[in-house]
Amino acid sequence: MQPLPIIDIAELCHEVNRAYCQGIGDNSQPAWKDAPEWQRDSAVNGVRFHMDNPNADPSDSHDNWLAEKVAGGWVYGEVKDAELRTHPCIMAYEDLPQEQRVKDSLFIAVVHTCI
Repeated sequence: MQPLPIIDIAELCHEVNRAYCQGIGDNSQPAWKDAPEWQRDSAVNGVRFHMDNPNADPSDSHDNWLAEKVAGGWVYGEVKDAELRTHPCIMAYEDLPQEQRVKDSLFIAVVHTCI
Protein backbone atom coordinates (compact mmCIF):
# COMPACT_ATOMS: atom_id res chain seq x y z
CA MET A 1 0.00 0.00 0.00
CA GLN A 2 1.31 3.44 -0.95
CA PRO A 3 1.48 6.06 1.79
CA LEU A 4 -0.85 9.00 1.47
CA PRO A 5 0.60 12.18 -0.04
CA ILE A 6 2.24 14.39 2.58
CA ILE A 7 -0.35 17.13 2.12
CA ASP A 8 -3.17 14.66 2.83
CA ILE A 9 -1.44 13.40 5.97
CA ALA A 10 -0.92 17.00 7.09
CA GLU A 11 -4.62 17.74 6.57
CA LEU A 12 -5.59 14.67 8.58
CA CYS A 13 -3.20 15.65 11.39
CA HIS A 14 -4.64 19.16 11.39
CA GLU A 15 -8.23 17.92 11.54
CA VAL A 16 -7.47 15.42 14.33
CA ASN A 17 -5.81 18.24 16.28
CA ARG A 18 -8.79 20.52 15.61
CA ALA A 19 -11.22 17.85 16.84
CA TYR A 20 -9.12 17.27 19.96
CA CYS A 21 -9.00 21.02 20.62
CA GLN A 22 -12.77 21.24 20.28
CA GLY A 23 -13.06 18.35 22.75
CA ILE A 24 -11.13 20.32 25.37
CA GLY A 25 -13.10 23.51 24.75
CA ASP A 26 -10.73 25.25 22.33
CA ASN A 27 -12.71 26.25 19.26
CA SER A 28 -10.01 28.50 17.81
CA GLN A 29 -8.70 26.08 15.19
CA PRO A 30 -10.06 26.66 11.67
CA ALA A 31 -10.86 23.81 9.31
CA TRP A 32 -7.96 22.85 7.02
CA LYS A 33 -9.62 24.54 4.04
CA ASP A 34 -9.84 27.78 6.03
CA ALA A 35 -6.45 27.55 7.76
CA PRO A 36 -3.85 30.18 6.88
CA GLU A 37 -0.90 29.08 4.77
CA TRP A 38 1.55 29.29 7.70
CA GLN A 39 -0.59 26.84 9.67
CA ARG A 40 -0.86 24.37 6.79
CA ASP A 41 2.90 24.69 6.15
CA SER A 42 3.56 23.93 9.82
CA ALA A 43 1.54 20.71 9.59
CA VAL A 44 3.41 19.68 6.43
CA ASN A 45 6.71 20.39 8.20
CA GLY A 46 5.63 18.17 11.09
CA VAL A 47 4.71 15.32 8.76
CA ARG A 48 8.04 15.56 6.95
CA PHE A 49 9.88 15.63 10.28
CA HIS A 50 8.25 12.37 11.37
CA MET A 51 8.74 10.71 8.01
CA ASP A 52 12.45 11.60 8.20
CA ASN A 53 12.69 10.75 11.93
CA PRO A 54 10.44 7.73 12.50
CA ASN A 55 11.73 7.20 16.05
CA ALA A 56 11.05 10.78 17.16
CA ASP A 57 9.04 10.99 20.35
CA PRO A 58 6.46 13.62 21.37
CA SER A 59 9.15 15.82 22.91
CA ASP A 60 11.11 15.73 19.64
CA SER A 61 7.92 16.60 17.76
CA HIS A 62 7.33 19.62 19.99
CA ASP A 63 10.98 20.68 19.68
CA ASN A 64 10.63 20.61 15.87
CA TRP A 65 7.44 22.68 16.04
CA LEU A 66 9.02 25.07 18.54
CA ALA A 67 12.13 25.59 16.40
CA GLU A 68 9.94 26.40 13.40
CA LYS A 69 7.90 28.90 15.39
CA VAL A 70 10.92 30.63 16.97
CA ALA A 71 12.63 30.86 13.55
CA GLY A 72 9.46 32.53 12.28
CA GLY A 73 9.58 35.17 15.00
CA TRP A 74 6.98 33.70 17.35
CA VAL A 75 7.30 34.27 21.10
CA TYR A 76 5.50 33.11 24.20
CA GLY A 77 2.17 34.78 24.86
CA GLU A 78 -0.79 33.77 27.00
CA VAL A 79 -3.01 33.95 23.92
CA LYS A 80 -2.30 32.64 20.44
CA ASP A 81 -2.24 35.61 18.08
CA ALA A 82 -0.96 35.13 14.53
CA GLU A 83 -0.55 38.87 13.94
CA LEU A 84 1.51 39.38 17.10
CA ARG A 85 3.14 35.96 16.64
CA THR A 86 2.43 34.92 20.21
CA HIS A 87 1.61 31.38 21.30
CA PRO A 88 1.04 29.85 24.75
CA CYS A 89 2.97 26.68 23.79
CA ILE A 90 6.27 28.47 23.13
CA MET A 91 8.02 26.63 25.96
CA ALA A 92 9.89 23.41 26.66
CA TYR A 93 7.87 20.23 26.18
CA GLU A 94 8.32 19.36 29.86
CA ASP A 95 6.60 22.62 30.83
CA LEU A 96 3.54 22.07 28.64
CA PRO A 97 0.26 21.14 30.32
CA GLN A 98 -0.64 17.48 29.73
CA GLU A 99 -3.58 18.43 27.49
CA GLN A 100 -1.10 20.15 25.15
CA ARG A 101 1.35 17.23 25.21
CA VAL A 102 -1.40 14.96 23.93
CA LYS A 103 -1.39 16.88 20.63
CA ASP A 104 2.16 15.72 19.86
CA SER A 105 1.25 12.09 20.58
CA LEU A 106 -1.81 12.30 18.35
CA PHE A 107 0.20 13.90 15.54
CA ILE A 108 2.75 11.07 15.66
CA ALA A 109 0.05 8.39 15.72
CA VAL A 110 -1.66 9.84 12.65
CA VAL A 111 1.58 10.16 10.68
CA HIS A 112 2.72 6.63 11.50
CA THR A 113 -0.69 5.20 10.63
CA CYS A 114 -0.61 6.89 7.22
CA ILE A 115 2.93 5.99 6.12
